[in-house]
Amino acid sequence: MRKLAALALMFFASFSLAQAPQQPVISTDPGATVRPPLPTPRAPKLPTLFLVGDSTVRNGRGDGAGGQWGWGEPLADLFDTTRINVTNRAIGGRSSRTYQTEGRWQETLNLVKPGDVVLFQFGHNDNGPLDDTARARGTLAGVGEETKEIFNPLTKQQEVVHTYGWYMRKYVREAQAKGATAVLCSLIPRKTWKDGKIERAKYADWAKQVAEEERVPFLDLNAAIAARYDALGAEKVEAYFADPHTHTSRVGAELNAEVVVGLLKALPKDPVAGFYSAKGAAVK
Repeated sequence: MRKLAALALMFFASFSLAQAPQQPVISTDPGATVRPPLPTPRAPKLPTLFLVGDSTVRNGRGDGAGGQWGWGEPLADLFDTTRINVTNRAIGGRSSRTYQTEGRWQETLNLVKPGDVVLFQFGHNDNGPLDDTARARGTLAGVGEETKEIFNPLTKQQEVVHTYGWYMRKYVREAQAKGATAVLCSLIPRKTWKDGKIERAKYADWAKQVAEEERVPFLDLNAAIAARYDALGAEKVEAYFADPHTHTSRVGAELNAEVVVGLLKALPKDPVAGFYSAKGAAVK
């Protein structure tokens, strides 16, 4: 009887293993769920303003956990969402590279249709290591065609890593191929002071260079928001952040969202003109 019981136990154990679901893809950000759920357009027939970026655009689940907000949530309040969808598909911890290599850009691209607008903002996470065992999310500096082949310790695969500019060009061209308007944004500034001024980021220059080369609209959030912080001063700017130097509070996110709208209105041709809410229309 004991032998039969042991054989039965082995059979059911092997059956359970065979039926067990496959392990999920390894996340490049241990602080995030493996495949965080992302919103889709509420009314697919309406034009959609898609937001693609990192945690400074959509922090966590976009619910203000820990007092941290990305600018994408208050941005929706500046649009008439009965006439246009504002769909924030940014993910915390992602770089211009890993948003693509994890397949999240392709998922977003599958939703894009002619007449949509896609805003891209990356750079905060691009300066990390290419192949560390924590995130492996860095990109090569600059906008050129340089590459470096690595073994990615998270995906356990060889990978060719490109420059920040290469990934940004890919976003632009693929969005345009779907009939959408691509808009590049420079990364919002960190709360890093030097000689009484907020430090500007090199990635902002590279984003601008790609926008000029691809002839697409560019919103220099880095310069515009840094100028606002400079004018406010270090003491007042503290209220605009929910952590030491990167993630904004609700009031900080609202300021950034207003800067986004102000810069959109300042473009020679605003791709979302006519879709603002009364609150958005009041933004100068």
